[in-house]
Amino acid sequence: MSIHLKRAFVAPSHEDGYRVLVDRLWPRGLAKAEARIDAWPKEAAPSDELRKAFHAGELGWGEFRRRYLAELKAHRETLRPLAERAAREPVTLVFASKDERHNNAVVLGQYLRMLG
Repeated sequence: MSIHLKRAFVAPSHEDGYRVLVDRLWPRGLAKAEARIDAWPKEAAPSDELRKAFHAGELGWGEFRRRYLAELKAHRETLRPLAERAAREPVTLVFASKDERHNNAVVLGQYLRMLG
């Protein structure tokens, strides 16, 4: 399975393959033409409530991860085609967070690998 993670502000490359924005909000300051996003499935993003609580520091990484996985399970069948695509070709999960180790793309990538 070929799932990559990339910040939205890093230039797209041919190796990215199918680029999926995994944030609920469009990254501030990023031109849509420059982003080269192929899909923006809002159901793949954390709920507004979960996203806001995590960014406000009300939830630690472990609790955010647990709650986000629960949200993703509710969208399993909607996300399955993305996991199947990643089994056939490169898929890059594009995110805006400055923290490259603790963000929703990390959790989503793990979840898609479990689905595939």
